[in-house]
Amino acid sequence: MKVLKKQTNSKMCYICGMDNPFGLKAPFYEMEDGSLVSIFEYKDLHQSYPGRTHGGLITAMLDEIAGRVIWITEPTTWAVTVSINVKFRKPVLYDTKLKAVGKIIKNTKRTFVSDAKIYDMDKNLLAEAEVVYIKLPIDKISQDAHEELNIYYPDDVTEID
Repeated sequence: MKVLKKQTNSKMCYICGMDNPFGLKAPFYEMEDGSLVSIFEYKDLHQSYPGRTHGGLITAMLDEIAGRVIWITEPTTWAVTVSINVKFRKPVLYDTKLKAVGKIIKNTKRTFVSDAKIYDMDKNLLAEAEVVYIKLPIDKISQDAHEELNIYYPDDVTEID
């Protein structure tokens, strides 16, 4: 599937922050079908039981991709999580490439609902979530957000399976 655009990354976000030494540094790609995709990898420092990624960190990625998908149609919209319902389907291993996919289910003037999934590269569903967000102006979320956000790290990815 064709990549239409790479979204920006921030400095210190746990999921997308390029300067966070413990974070995922995950890239996010807007796809031709209206979904958002990230190819990323957890590391051993993200473990719960040996060989398995911590459920809270899995949830963090689901929340991130579900929240960012709004930027495809509303690039200036900011939001915060109201609720997240996660289902863990199979163990999520670290040190292996994974694919996260986010899609909008419902979008209103004040809220939106997104679907998020994490797959292994064999297309097995590992975890999924439905996430509800409330739209807020960025200055209501964080007074210092403009200094932290919108750092772009271009790459040459044009297609993702």
